[in-house]
Amino acid sequence: MMKKLTLLLGICLVVSSAQPQRVIDVAKKGEGKIAINLGSYRAWNDATSRTFMSVLKADLNRSGYFKVTASGGQISVAGTFKTENSMQADVQVYNVATRARLLGKTYKGAGNSASTLAHKVADEILYAVTGKKGMASGKIALVGNRTGSKELYVCDMDGNNLKQVTSDRSIVVGPCWAPDGKAVTYTSYKRGYPNVFMTGRSKPLSDLGGLNASGTISPDGRSMAVILSKNGNPELYIKNLRTGLLTRMTRTRNGNEASPCWSPDGNHIAYVSDTSGRPQIYIIARNGGRPVRLTSSGTENVSPDWGKNGLIAFCSRIGGRYRIAIANPTAKSMRVLETEWADYEDPSWAPDGRHIVCSRTTKHRSSIYLLDTLKDSPVALISGSGDWFSPACSP
Repeated sequence: MMKKLTLLLGICLVVSSAQPQRVIDVAKKGEGKIAINLGSYRAWNDATSRTFMSVLKADLNRSGYFKVTASGGQISVAGTFKTENSMQADVQVYNVATRARLLGKTYKGAGNSASTLAHKVADEILYAVTGKKGMASGKIALVGNRTGSKELYVCDMDGNNLKQVTSDRSIVVGPCWAPDGKAVTYTSYKRGYPNVFMTGRSKPLSDLGGLNASGTISPDGRSMAVILSKNGNPELYIKNLRTGLLTRMTRTRNGNEASPCWSPDGNHIAYVSDTSGRPQIYIIARNGGRPVRLTSSGTENVSPDWGKNGLIAFCSRIGGRYRIAIANPTAKSMRVLETEWADYEDPSWAPDGRHIVCSRTTKHRSSIYLLDTLKDSPVALISGSGDWFSPACSP
């Protein structure tokens, strides 16, 4: 992890009149899951239909709230999936006990987007039944080296539909989604020095002398927190994206800063500093002031990600290995996720605020995993064909 710190430093909807009436309690830690019956749902037997059904079932199971069944269950999903001319999924969701219809919609898709349509339907079913936002429609930006150099990739939340974004033939690190979910900022060494770029534009967002790293856009889209070394040590700055004005946030003569992330309201920034001798996580107000140290346990604490749920996920070195921890900055509490013996790093909150996507390293190979904060087993999303690092989930 120290070497990473050093590197950073140097779908159309046609809606029926039915309104959702949620009556199913959300499964919580230690409780059973909601049995959801897809046995009454009808789809054609072509490849597109099979893909739709397979992805839908997997998404519902992966959500952590459901257990998909072919009969019985507390929830029943009826309807049809058709592929003539264009894809169309008619979906009705019922509470079996009360016979109340929780969802009644028709979803349409074009082209080869069966998986995209299935992701959308899965999230809609989850929200109709539980009132919770799903993650299936999200995206993951990540770094992979299967071409021999570290490049930026994007994939679906289930690890499929993997696409290479950059061809810098250099080193890409620190991807982070813009708040609108349409672009990704990242640091690239393609010009010999680390500069901050954004997908969709050729000009760097930051290319001052020295280090430019860890650019992350504020929730309002107006500013970027970034690590710069233009005046010596790597320090935390905020850049006004319209005017270019830089505001220096830290002044640590004997330390280095890294990995900033914004609070959901954009009023604070969490970041890493080794000013105490070891990397720890600090929080500073956007308008300045004295930084407050968040972490104290573990030999090092790095890679913070501040979720919309108000919690900060980060990587903590405990007992000789890297583990994923979660801190509540308001309650000043922390817990460590239970995982088997491997190094888990680079956490990023999934859009549902329940799951965390991270890298998992064992036997010197790194892959991308999905962790459930309510104790479902870890799920491998991307592995093999090289090493995979630094996942970042879309908003």
